[in-house]
Amino acid sequence: MTVDLVGLAVLMAAVTYPSRALPLLVPGFERLPAPALTYLRLVGPAMLAALAAVSVLLDEEAGITFGIEAVAVLLCVGIVAWRRSLLPGLIVAVGLVALARAAGLV
Repeated sequence: MTVDLVGLAVLMAAVTYPSRALPLLVPGFERLPAPALTYLRLVGPAMLAALAAVSVLLDEEAGITFGIEAVAVLLCVGIVAWRRSLLPGLIVAVGLVALARAAGLV
């Protein structure tokens, strides 16, 4: 196990925290224009999508790959779009990868 990316995770949290905390800290936040509210609401999912894409589609040796993890991410995106909730998509995606690894398919 390596901790190479812990610093990056801390940096990303420090960079994205202000936009996530803004609704809690600024009075009258709900009076912002609709495009600004939409942008701030979508910052978190956009960061998660970028991190997921890099971690499942890029391999150090092979370059771009498409394995069970990429299938799980696509399935997660589909379920999130269908159910409008992140948790069911994550549960299904993690379950799919766990089952594939337990069965020795990966």
